[in-house]
Amino acid sequence: MGARKNISSGTHWEEQVGYSRAVRVGNIIEVAGTTALDGQRIIAPGDAYAQTVYIIKKIEKALQEAGAALNDVVRTRMYVVDLHWSDQVGRAHAEFFGRIRPASTMIEISALVHPDLLVEMEVSAILSDSASD
Repeated sequence: MGARKNISSGTHWEEQVGYSRAVRVGNIIEVAGTTALDGQRIIAPGDAYAQTVYIIKKIEKALQEAGAALNDVVRTRMYVVDLHWSDQVGRAHAEFFGRIRPASTMIEISALVHPDLLVEMEVSAILSDSASD
């Protein structure tokens, strides 16, 4: 199956909760739920589009550290605190994934860890056989 590689973002949450930003095992990469939180600062409060763009760029960095790219994403999951934001979240998603077209889900949830966070996203990626360890 391949060696396990944990990718860390270095936040205190990883140690406190016991998780990794992303995990690669063989040619499979899972990126944990990602928000528009940069340290203690929330990016673009009240702007679901800007938060989603920030989130996808943050996910892209984790994928790169794992040896992958957005083109390798096969599944996205978007959690929004209000489906009122679905057009903005969907527009940002399409800007990055419109040509890739991963299987995607958008779900309305009751809350995230801070009331100014509007979106959380996680992805699954699979590398081609030639790219796996």
